Amino acid sequence: MASLTRFLDGYFHLAENHTDPWTELRAGLVTFLTASYIIFVQPAVLSETGMDFGAVMTATCLASALGCLIM
Repeated sequence: MASLTRFLDGYFHLAENHTDPWTELRAGLVTFLTASYIIFVQPAVLSETGMDFGAVMTATCLASALGCLIM
């Protein structure tokens, strides 16, 4: 496990950014859960206004993917 931590630190410069693999794992999990929630809730809410559920879900997925890539 220590060698994995050293590899990740060397590749991503975690120590220089004052973070560690556990913090990054938790941050990734929170981001994933937030995106998962938005992908299903936003289309449900907007479909009540007459918008197509599938179209809104597709647009939400694309916008979420773009946001993740930009981060």
